[in-house]
Amino acid sequence: MLIVALTGGIGSGKSTVGDIFSELGAVVIDSDQLAREVLERGSQGFDLVVAKFGDSILKNGELNRSLLASLIFNNSQKRSELESITHPLIRQRFAELTSNLPKESIVINQIPLLFESKGAYKFDYIITISTPEEMRIERLKNRGLGLSEIKSRLEAQASDIERESISNSIIRNNLDEAHLRKQVEIIWLELKNLNRLNK
Repeated sequence: MLIVALTGGIGSGKSTVGDIFSELGAVVIDSDQLAREVLERGSQGFDLVVAKFGDSILKNGELNRSLLASLIFNNSQKRSELESITHPLIRQRFAELTSNLPKESIVINQIPLLFESKGAYKFDYIITISTPEEMRIERLKNRGLGLSEIKSRLEAQASDIERESISNSIIRNNLDEAHLRKQVEIIWLELKNLNRLNK
């Protein structure tokens, strides 16, 4: 089994690239989705986060995720406190999801904060999606985020250069989807060859 990280900043196109890999035959796991799951009401993560941040982050008994997001994106200490709770739970959930997969599987893990995790996650291969900031800002505006919110999120994340420094392959998402797909297909062939050699 080949465990591959697909990383990139907010608005870089991870979901689109993940969808293409899925079409090609990869098992795609989204860490953002896992992060939501491990904080569901009634979970250990939910209890730990409420104990750490207090009832003010709740709305009708559920986590007020937009309030929590605004808290952590404007405060690096609070962000670290949240990540110290969520990251181990995400890694545990990821291990559970991959434990019963066929040995020949290629698993693509969409993981935005790989560089920031400072080696806490182990991968056989790392792919970074690099996208011009102005394109990312435009996409995030289209998702309904305000400019100040976008800026704080971009500033809270590593730069493309930092992500590229730990990567085996780089996808440039700066043109159309056909150009993007071609790059993904080339990397997919490389991953299949690598997986064959690993057997």
